[in-house]
Amino acid sequence: MAEQEKDSKVNHPRSEPPQRSLRFVEVICKSSGSVRRFAAGTEAGFAVSLINRKLDSGNPLALHIEAVKEGEEPVSFGPNAILVDYGGGWKLQTITQVEGIRKGEHAQPTTTDIQSVMGLDGSDTAERLSLPSISFRYIGKILLAFILIFVLGAIFTLALENLPRVILFINSSM
Repeated sequence: MAEQEKDSKVNHPRSEPPQRSLRFVEVICKSSGSVRRFAAGTEAGFAVSLINRKLDSGNPLALHIEAVKEGEEPVSFGPNAILVDYGGGWKLQTITQVEGIRKGEHAQPTTTDIQSVMGLDGSDTAERLSLPSISFRYIGKILLAFILIFVLGAIFTLALENLPRVILFINSSM
């Protein structure tokens, strides 16, 4: 009897519909009014930088992303936070530089820190880009390599030209 109950539970699927998986999240850009889609698991800092790159020059830049719902306190996403759709009336939107400025106040220009990208060898790419690509040291190394190649070629040529004499000398002395 217990086995029949187990079989009936296993063979019959649940009546609950399967939950859909989120494949993307939508962020409303308040500057341009457009909706941007990002893959689930995207960091908020990356989303903000991508949104700012696609803005026109006249639009204010986005500072960060918040989840907002009427009657609720907004949830702010830090630069390393993963974007999450809370559902149920929550919307993800950008917060711009000009928001929060009250009447009569002047907007203060803000600077955003641009993180430097490190190369595979651990050097800063900005330092590598500022150096000239061809220096006198580089040209000197190339010339030295050519000289060494010609010297080795001359040595091998002399050795091959004199090889028959060396073989005769060895044979005559034995």
